[in-house]
Amino acid sequence: MVRRASSYLLVAVLALTLLATMAGAGAAPRLPDLPKPGVDTTAPDIGKYGGTFVTSTFSDPRTFNPIVSQDTVSGTVVEGITSALVDQNYVTGEMEPALAESWTLSRDGRTWTFTLRDKLVWSDGQPLTVDDVVFTLEAIFTPGVDGSLRDPLTFRGQRVQWRKLDGRRIQFQTPRDQPPVGLFLRLIAIPIVPKHKLADALGKGGAEFSRTWGLNVNARDMVSSGPFVFQSYTPGQRFILVRNTRYWKVDRNGQRLPYLTRYILQILPNQEASRLRFLAKETDAYEARPAEFAQLKQQERQGNFTVYDGPETFGRTFLVFNQNPAAVKPPKLAWFQDARFRRALAHAIDQNAIIQQVFAGRATLPTSEITVGNKLYYNANLRPYPYGIERAQQLLAEAGYRRGSDGFLRDAQGNVVEFTMITNSGNVDREAIGNLVRQDFTKLGIRVSFVPESFPSLVGKLTGTYNWEAIIIGFTGSLEPGTDARNIWLSSGDLHMWWPKQEKPATQWEAEIDRIFEQLPAELDQAKRKQMYFRFQEIVYENLPMLYFPYLKTQPAIRNTIGNVKLGLQGHTPGLPGWSVPATTTYFKGAYRP
Repeated sequence: MVRRASSYLLVAVLALTLLATMAGAGAAPRLPDLPKPGVDTTAPDIGKYGGTFVTSTFSDPRTFNPIVSQDTVSGTVVEGITSALVDQNYVTGEMEPALAESWTLSRDGRTWTFTLRDKLVWSDGQPLTVDDVVFTLEAIFTPGVDGSLRDPLTFRGQRVQWRKLDGRRIQFQTPRDQPPVGLFLRLIAIPIVPKHKLADALGKGGAEFSRTWGLNVNARDMVSSGPFVFQSYTPGQRFILVRNTRYWKVDRNGQRLPYLTRYILQILPNQEASRLRFLAKETDAYEARPAEFAQLKQQERQGNFTVYDGPETFGRTFLVFNQNPAAVKPPKLAWFQDARFRRALAHAIDQNAIIQQVFAGRATLPTSEITVGNKLYYNANLRPYPYGIERAQQLLAEAGYRRGSDGFLRDAQGNVVEFTMITNSGNVDREAIGNLVRQDFTKLGIRVSFVPESFPSLVGKLTGTYNWEAIIIGFTGSLEPGTDARNIWLSSGDLHMWWPKQEKPATQWEAEIDRIFEQLPAELDQAKRKQMYFRFQEIVYENLPMLYFPYLKTQPAIRNTIGNVKLGLQGHTPGLPGWSVPATTTYFKGAYRP
């Protein structure tokens, strides 16, 4: 959910100075109140002002606080109302300036100096300065503040250091006793928050700050540096963002972005309701399921939309078992921590049935953490776990499990193997996967209760109470998982799902992943990083902390009245919720919804 800027300037670490400047040739656009605005380079067209873009999701957000946001729906709001020092071009994956117009890098590769654009302001007109950047960092590292942003900025136990140089310049220093962090630009792409609005809350402690800008926030108390400003939230119905007239970015003609007047995200009970709302022409875009692609293609002319045959996503959906001793007790803890148990279940999952019955063939057999969509780092040497109930039974027998005369599987101590598996209700695909997996596990004699529940409840268990046994869930992916997914794969990470916040790695394979993820940000040679990623995928493949489901293709459906539709990496396009691409350049070609 947080912006990550992709670093393709790595060889410049060998040079004395690295300087990022605004794209474009000739005279740079200017605004009366902003001498050097950012210039969008991704949009095919120069758009028109006006209109309300409407799309949908099927879950309420959990917070509007950018520092503590960890779920997709909250992230949609965060992406719309915040900016970072640097940002990722969603088409090329390359890093670009954002709030920072430029930066330099010291000869030893450890000191980064960023210069903010001159005369930046928040949506309420207050100056946006280095003080806000410093405040954001202090908030991230304040004890008691929830969230996962501190992990990417901590290197082998040492956090990044920073100091204010003046109102526009801030300097970061990575640990001098460690290798340079060549991928630092991706790590520092964090949402900047306003000191003048949130300092009082942070002064009362981390817990109070984490509650601030919650779901009951007054819109007047929120300000924005992103393309939109928060206007209202009605639980179970919608939230509304309106145009930020002080946004720092322009189109190629120097017109201030965004073009839209309003952005509305409707909150619907499930994905089917989202589809029906789109077909009724009440929304402008829909994240179609793979199984819906063929039918939507037949409805394009009647519905005045286009469903795009997009590339594979970097995201992955998986089943994970809770291995946290503080949350799960014997005998279940022993089962979940046993890699032989997890491998047996991997063989019991009929992945081809999922591909055909759930995704209508628009998916690829899974192997490990990095999907086939990531052409740079996907390890094609790994082979999917073949489906085979007999093989699963053999592995379980070798691990001491036996099926009784009553048909139920028992461990070596005679305990019936049973657990509860949850997922977020309303996600049709995950619910369908859960039902198929439950049937597969039943063939082994395992008793599984499958209970979909609300997404906020599920996230609360995953990141707060840890009161769960097995979850089907998913994460969005990125071009460089070694930076963006540190909080998931470091054993000390907040989102190390099966056993978070470990004081030291519980297993040798987790220790090896820790070493890889500590080395990755410092490695400048992409070929060497590729080998690290290959080894990482091998470890995950062998130990299966997550049991992966098929990798999906994307198929966004967008009304033909919408302009600047351009698919980038993972099928991303501006405006669709949860894809980290705000509707900055989206516009209506003709008549529009007021």
